[in-house]
Amino acid sequence: MSDLVRQGSKAPVPIGGENRYKAVQAKLRKLGRTLDALADDLGTLRRDMRATAEEARGVAVDIGHADLDGKFVEMTDQVADALGAAANSVNDLGATAHEVATQTYQAKRLHAKLYQALDDIRSNRSVKTPKAGFFTR
Repeated sequence: MSDLVRQGSKAPVPIGGENRYKAVQAKLRKLGRTLDALADDLGTLRRDMRATAEEARGVAVDIGHADLDGKFVEMTDQVADALGAAANSVNDLGATAHEVATQTYQAKRLHAKLYQALDDIRSNRSVKTPKAGFFTR
């Protein structure tokens, strides 16, 4: 599971490697951009699926006019219905991707608000300073 927060816990889960301020900002920026691109791709997929469903409906009508067995008309209609339902699910997935991207950008702004000043101070010092928690016993 790639959740950022463990189920039933508010403690963050390490998401690998570098966790300094600038690295976290870069990870959040990359995640947001990836989710935006995914939402766009899902929109394209949804439009294509709806077009294919409409084409299948047209094929069902053509089969009906050709006086073929009615089961073929019914099966083709079922394919069109399934494609329409799948397109609705893709639409929901795209909306979720967009919502998560928005939340990612909000998290990036909040992270910057909380830690940017500290990073500026620590980054511009010419001498080493103790890490956070060094004096806590």
